[in-house]
Amino acid sequence: MRVFWELTRRSFQRQVTYRAATIAGLLTNFFFGMLRASVLIGLYGQREVVAGIDIREAVTYTGVSQAVIGLLSLFSWVELMNTVYTGAVASDLIKPMSYYRFWLAQDLGRAVAQFGFRAVPIMIGYALVFDITYPHSLEQWLALAIVVVMAWLISFSFRFLINLAAFWMPNATGIIRFGFVLMSFFSGFIMPLRFFPEWFVRLSSFTPFPYMVNTVVEVYLGLVSGRGLMLALFAQIIWAIVLILVGKLVLRAGIRRLVILGG
Repeated sequence: MRVFWELTRRSFQRQVTYRAATIAGLLTNFFFGMLRASVLIGLYGQREVVAGIDIREAVTYTGVSQAVIGLLSLFSWVELMNTVYTGAVASDLIKPMSYYRFWLAQDLGRAVAQFGFRAVPIMIGYALVFDITYPHSLEQWLALAIVVVMAWLISFSFRFLINLAAFWMPNATGIIRFGFVLMSFFSGFIMPLRFFPEWFVRLSSFTPFPYMVNTVVEVYLGLVSGRGLMLALFAQIIWAIVLILVGKLVLRAGIRRLVILGG
């Protein structure tokens, strides 16, 4: 565990070193959040509630979904792929910890930095500009903390899995981009899943993506509680386990191919 936390700490330090990039990312996320909020306000028009979400909650949704972009790395993550193509993967594989935990530690440091220096400032900015909602109880805040951690774990495990395509392809960028398109579309990032037809919501529920963004948003807004919250947490745990196991199996096959080809 000491090595794990040391990797996490160093990854965090790398993230906070590039202050200009952090500020640029924060401002970009906030700007597009303002645009998304304005679009939803226009779409609501005179309607106060759509699919059980009022206009105040809809605006808050844009803030929360923008806040988790950096935390969950929703748009891009190709670090693992790059190490395969540069050959750095060889040294990573002989480190005194599993390859999955090696990358997990680094992504944890990145995620913590993104949470503190991007997610929190975005929500503060939203609170200054809009009349947003907040969790109403300590239990809701605790549930939110749990689902955020699980959403990050699911996101990382999925990103880890699609990056492993680099073991089989001379350029896995296309596969990885397609994975991120699916993530954005089915996660509830573009629009709350409640706005979509029932068949689409059902289809999404058979993927891990809603449990990254949509679950976080609905817990924050208090749209799920009690049994619904327990089911959401259970689904997150199941998907995390499935993605971790599949990722490790694919990694094992990839390492065998790397060795066979002279790696």
